[in-house]
Amino acid sequence: MATNPGDDAAPGTPGTGENICPECSGSGKIDGNTCPNCAGSGKVIEGIGGA
Repeated sequence: MATNPGDDAAPGTPGTGENICPECSGSGKIDGNTCPNCAGSGKVIEGIGGA
């Protein structure tokens, strides 16, 4: 599966998970246009956990 500009890694990468896109707050749109950070999905893949 392809990554979007706001993704830290490809979907399914161990140690990552879906999160709401910080640019569009999960709506998939900014000013009526597709969010460039999440490509309109409203979600990004980010690293989780860590110490």
